[in-house]
Amino acid sequence: MKKYTIAVVGDAFVDPNSEKYELAEKLGKALIDNGYRIVCGGLGGVMEAVSKGAFQSEYKEKGDVIGILPGFDKSSNEYIDISFSTGLDVIRNTIVANSDAVIAIGGGAGTLSEMAFAWTFHRLVIAYRIDGWSGKLADSKIDGRIRYPDIPDDRVYAVDNEIDSINFLSKLLPKYCRVYDGIKQSTRNNQ
Repeated sequence: MKKYTIAVVGDAFVDPNSEKYELAEKLGKALIDNGYRIVCGGLGGVMEAVSKGAFQSEYKEKGDVIGILPGFDKSSNEYIDISFSTGLDVIRNTIVANSDAVIAIGGGAGTLSEMAFAWTFHRLVIAYRIDGWSGKLADSKIDGRIRYPDIPDDRVYAVDNEIDSINFLSKLLPKYCRVYDGIKQSTRNNQ
């Protein structure tokens, strides 16, 4: 059975005693408990917390926590199973966003780019109602495009905790199955 890959994005610098860190850690454990694989940027903050939470699950297997690193340096947080040093800097956000779904916790411009790429790639996007871009985009559409005509309430789905996140993934992830096929030029019939 396929394990869906869920990207978790957010603030790169948060205190380990902060609400964001705690939310990400609980999410990491819940994702692995429910049979998902995690992708993140592999560094600190929310990325470290979600990875650390994954290691608290009794169901965690080797390879369940993947870090897509921005630089050539292979150093990641200590909870990453597999790390890819891309040398792509922020462009690596496109790789992270191309996961089966993206969950954002807070975040600045990097998180905003990952959410926007995920939206463009027709991915399920979930956002915690907390300060940062996740809170600003929670329960909204990033733009006016109709990504899925059969999902009339398509949006960035707002959540408050890991239980809400797992519920949205279980309910909606099978519906968000389109494969992004690139930007196409539209043509207009001249009359």
